[in-house]
Amino acid sequence: MRKAGDGKSFHIYALGNAVIFLTLAALFIAAFAGGGAIAAAGNSRAYYRGNSEKPYVSLMINVYTGGEYIEPMMRVFEEYGVKATFFIGGSFAMRNGALVKKICENGHEIGNHGYYHRSPEKLSYKENYDEIIMNHRLIEEICGIKMTLFAPPSGSVGKEMFKASADLGYDVIMWSKDTIDWRDKDPNLTFERAVKNLKNGDLVLMHPTAHTLEALPKILRFYKDNKFQEVTVSKNISKETV
Repeated sequence: MRKAGDGKSFHIYALGNAVIFLTLAALFIAAFAGGGAIAAAGNSRAYYRGNSEKPYVSLMINVYTGGEYIEPMMRVFEEYGVKATFFIGGSFAMRNGALVKKICENGHEIGNHGYYHRSPEKLSYKENYDEIIMNHRLIEEICGIKMTLFAPPSGSVGKEMFKASADLGYDVIMWSKDTIDWRDKDPNLTFERAVKNLKNGDLVLMHPTAHTLEALPKILRFYKDNKFQEVTVSKNISKETV
C-alpha cells in the first residue's frame, strides 16, 4: 500500500532524474560540438578529430628529431600535391632554422610542439606559458607567421596547460590515429595504423623517421584511392561546410 506523501516523493525523484539527464545531455553536446572538439578540463577542450562532414584526413608530423627525413617527406607531399602540418619543437627549430623555413616556404602548416618537450600536465601555468610562447616567438622570427595550433608533447594535458594555451590564442590538438612510428620501426605497421578504419576528420600522428618516409607514398595513395583528401589540421578542424 502506498504511504501518504509517496506521490510527492515520486515526482521529486522523477524531477531529479530529469535534471541529471538534461545536465548529462548538455555536457555530451558540449563535448562533441565544434567540428570534433572534445571537452577536456573545465571549459577547455582539445581536438581529437576534425570535420566529420567532410572526407578530410590530416597528417600531423611531430618534430624534435629526424630532420634528415623532412625534405624527402616534403618531396613525397609535393608529388601527391598535398600539404601537411608539422608540429615543431622549439629546441629543434633553434638548431634547424633553415630547415624550418623551408617547411614554411613549401606551404606546409607549422604548429607549436612546445620548446623542450616537457610534459604539460607536470608543469605550472607559467612553465606551460613559457614552453609555448618561447617557441611561438622563435617560429615567428624564422617564418614570419603566428602559430595557432598546439600539440602537447607526449599527449600530456592538464588544467594549467589548457589555460596557458587559451590565453595565448591556441587550439589544442590531439589525434584520432597514432602510428606509434617512434617505437615500432616498421613501415607496414605505420601504414596500417594510418589507414585502418579511416573516418572523416581523422588526425593521424606520425614523426619524421626512415620507416615513416618509406610508408608515406603508400599512405597517400590509399587516401587518394579511397576518396579522402589530405588537408592541414587547421582546415580539418574548421567549421566550413562547403
